[in-house]
Amino acid sequence: MTALSLLLVAVAAASALAESTVYFREQFEDGDAWTSRWVESKHKSDYGKFVLTAGKFYGDAEKDKGLQSSQDARFYALSARFDDFSNQGQPLVIQFTVKHEQSIDCGGGYIKLFPSDLSQEDMHGDSVYNIMFGPDICGPGTKKVHVIFNYKGKNHLINKDIRCKDDEYTHLYTLIVNPDNTYEVKIDNKKVESGNLEDDWDFLPPKKIKDPEAKKPEDWDDREKIPDPDDKKPEDWDKPENIPDPDAKKPDDWDDEMDGEWEPPMVTNPDYKGEWKPREITNPAYKGKWIHPEIDNPEYTADSEIYKYNSIGVIGLDLWQVKSGTIFDNFLITNDPNLAEEVGNDTWGKTKVSPKLHVVMCPALISLIIILGDCSSKLSLNH
Repeated sequence: MTALSLLLVAVAAASALAESTVYFREQFEDGDAWTSRWVESKHKSDYGKFVLTAGKFYGDAEKDKGLQSSQDARFYALSARFDDFSNQGQPLVIQFTVKHEQSIDCGGGYIKLFPSDLSQEDMHGDSVYNIMFGPDICGPGTKKVHVIFNYKGKNHLINKDIRCKDDEYTHLYTLIVNPDNTYEVKIDNKKVESGNLEDDWDFLPPKKIKDPEAKKPEDWDDREKIPDPDDKKPEDWDKPENIPDPDAKKPDDWDDEMDGEWEPPMVTNPDYKGEWKPREITNPAYKGKWIHPEIDNPEYTADSEIYKYNSIGVIGLDLWQVKSGTIFDNFLITNDPNLAEEVGNDTWGKTKVSPKLHVVMCPALISLIIILGDCSSKLSLNH
């Protein structure tokens, strides 16, 4: 094979690796046909129902339609299947929008990615998943973005606190997991957190541990200051904290036989100096703080593929909500972060309703309704 042929093969291989792949995309643009793609779990009989709607306010009545939780104080369990794939050797990008237009007080707004062997009709809270990602709110204390990975059969929570959006507007959530074991979390197409999987989750034991054989020497003095051995307590130091009130007098009507022996009340002694302590001086024998030596942890084994899942085939909404009304939309699973950003700008970016616009429009609409109502009443009276 010639050098030119080898170069063409390499270019073709690089192009194939760089090709964008969309594994799953859902924007609910075909009305009720979504019910044929999404499966409700039958693990319990009282799961909450999702309905297709753009909600109470929106930027586009059709494009902003998504799945809305419709029943209060319910668990929800709905999922959609796609062709099974592995993210080995390529980025994994998960993206969707969440709109808590009900001013949610307690409930989840996250998704789960499952391996393809999940039984959708039996999906429930203990079903094994690969990744859980998205906002979770419960009272003023919990307003976070969950990023949970299943690694070797155990779910691992991120060690960082990523705050989610807690207003009534639509927000775009994006998770990027790279094959070099790095990650990035974006909200509204802006990075809010990033780092290394090994550093920010407890997937692996620590690389270093304290040497179990090492002990602080008995003669090691780590006291930076010590009491001055030459300092002595003054002879007149010890005074009682309380003394009989020198100004108190026995009442004239006090009867010793009836009332007992009279004693003056106690008052704080102005000469009381408290507990005496010698002054402190620099310890001449101070050796500094003893630091426990560390050794390589024999339990630690590096893993260059923490990020990898051999099977990804189902996306699910498996959550609890006290107050329903959350709308989920614009689901995307791909291997291309740039494509995800473009899709986000083309969907959420074009139809989002800004808080300022919503606040301004609502009073204007209410005023218009009042004016029209008033006019209607007058017309009715005139007739």
